[in-house]
Amino acid sequence: MRPPSPSIPEKEFLYASLKDTLRLDGRSLLEQRKPELRFGPELGYVECSLGKTRVIAQTDAKMIKPPPERPFEGMISIHSEISPMASSEYEAGRASDEEVTVTRMLDKVLRRSDAIDKESLCILAGQRVWHLRLTLHFLSDAGNMLDCACLAGIVALRHFRRPEVEVVGDEVIIHPPSERAPVPLAIHHTPFCFTFAFFPDAEISPVLDPSQLEQRLSAGLVSIALNAQREICVLQKLGGVPLLNEEILRLVKASVEKAKELHEFVENRLTEDWMSRTVEVR
Repeated sequence: MRPPSPSIPEKEFLYASLKDTLRLDGRSLLEQRKPELRFGPELGYVECSLGKTRVIAQTDAKMIKPPPERPFEGMISIHSEISPMASSEYEAGRASDEEVTVTRMLDKVLRRSDAIDKESLCILAGQRVWHLRLTLHFLSDAGNMLDCACLAGIVALRHFRRPEVEVVGDEVIIHPPSERAPVPLAIHHTPFCFTFAFFPDAEISPVLDPSQLEQRLSAGLVSIALNAQREICVLQKLGGVPLLNEEILRLVKASVEKAKELHEFVENRLTEDWMSRTVEVR
């Protein structure tokens, strides 16, 4: 059963509120919901929340033989599935349009942007490399699953540690964590995604991090993926609403400031988690 479409009064009330620069959850137009990160007992497991939107990301690694055309690079694959657990709008075993859009965007942001140094995943050229697998489970859809999934994915990769390996001749020795400390991934930069919703009424300004109702009543979405160093990785526009160059630049500028804040938040949470694990080991 698909959820009922927003009624005409709901639509009119939302539009009237946005014209007065008011949002139903009390946020300003360019205010993001407060992110929350919870780490699992194993490294590479992260549960991320943006309001009531929740996504779990998990990273694991295994050794494989690289393809002949890329003998010096490891591999990264991203798997995501939006099940009926997230919302009754989704069907098990059938990829929705939103799931396809989210998966493609995550691939661009996390894999194609070269956030991770693939050459550092090489163990023995042409023989053994690390294959990283990032799996995302969508627990709840309260709007803007893309930004939540992107944050969960990059934090899971930052949180993950691969086993230390030693190469003796043609033999590869994997050392368990009890013998040698696991090694963090070599990450060049940390991209974050920020999605803005546009509406058909020109009097309504775009809103950052749209709720489910705002997203369903929007006429288009713009997603900007960038890092705290002001480097734009991906800029994606969905929908037919025409946008001026000045409007895009304004959104990019707002995203830059949000990226700095989010980067500091992520660094603090990773440090807190690592310190707590260090204390437990001692």
